[in-house]
Amino acid sequence: MKKAVVLYSGGLDSTTCVALAQAAGCRVHALSFAYGQRHQIELEQARRFAGRLGISEHRIVSIDLRQFGGSALTADLEVPKDCCDEPGIPVTYVPARNTIFLSYALAWAEVLGCFDIYIGVNALDYSGYPDCRPEFIAAFEQMANLATRAAVEGQGHFRIHAPLLQLTKREIIETGLRLGVDYSLTHSCYDPDASGAACGRCDSCLLRLKGFREAGLTDPVRYQARG
Repeated sequence: MKKAVVLYSGGLDSTTCVALAQAAGCRVHALSFAYGQRHQIELEQARRFAGRLGISEHRIVSIDLRQFGGSALTADLEVPKDCCDEPGIPVTYVPARNTIFLSYALAWAEVLGCFDIYIGVNALDYSGYPDCRPEFIAAFEQMANLATRAAVEGQGHFRIHAPLLQLTKREIIETGLRLGVDYSLTHSCYDPDASGAACGRCDSCLLRLKGFREAGLTDPVRYQARG
């Protein structure tokens, strides 16, 4: 089996990516981040269930993006509620987050001697983050093949796989279910309560609930309220 590094947050999209990488014949090396996010429950889910997902190796990297703030996820800013369709880039955008995460994934992939990196970004049912667009993925892949010894010396060509990029949330859920993903093992909420129950009202919850509703299914995770 070839190796792949998969960015794995413990959320719906990244867990589906783990399943897709495995279906493509990859041995998954999953990479999660403790970056100062307010929704630490996602990291607990990732740690708890990595083994049950058949992940070969799971590493958690600590970086403190609270030092910079600038986001409702890493600073004392209120998480917006009930406004999934508001124009503009929401305050839940974390500056340069996917650039940082992919850079770590690239470094680990080069050490592992693998050239496949998976990320669960989506450009359809999403919050409008600029680092979830196909242009960003293409640009990072080009950079990866310019900036690494493995690529420059011809050992291989790095590919950034974003298999969910052009799927709706419903299609993502249906894809995951076909691959046997248990979505009760995932967490997506930006503002859970102390018990870990999802708020049901932030952008991430609203998009997730919309996907399950359009698929004719009930989301199996716990909610304080459903949007």
